[in-house]
Amino acid sequence: MPDVFTKSKRSQVMARIRSRGNKDTEMVLARLLRSHGITGWRRHQPVFGRPDFIFRMHRLAVFVDGCFWHGCQRCYRAPASNRKFWSAKYQRNKDRDRRVGRELRKSGWCVLRIWEHQLSKPAAVVARLQKAMQS
Repeated sequence: MPDVFTKSKRSQVMARIRSRGNKDTEMVLARLLRSHGITGWRRHQPVFGRPDFIFRMHRLAVFVDGCFWHGCQRCYRAPASNRKFWSAKYQRNKDRDRRVGRELRKSGWCVLRIWEHQLSKPAAVVARLQKAMQS
């Protein structure tokens, strides 16, 4: 179905949309943590890079990365239109993720990145979290 807006109007509309993280995947992980009795985590804390979850006692920063926005090698499919824009956007996101991880590790944090598609295997995600909290 064709877009009802012109390219410039669509750009204006999309520029006004402000998101606050990937709530769906974050909520899946929050439910998973609660259902497995994993406590001590917080969200929306003032930590560099704005991790989705932090475990302060363990100095563990957890990011839940959406497969599309963070360029999962398994799931990412580039949009058919405007490929140059999406390629640059994807690369900036990857560069930022590396920079944030490096800075957090320098500050003594352990960084755990969970891909959106990994949430379909909760036992594996819980095992990774527990292992990260023990180290």
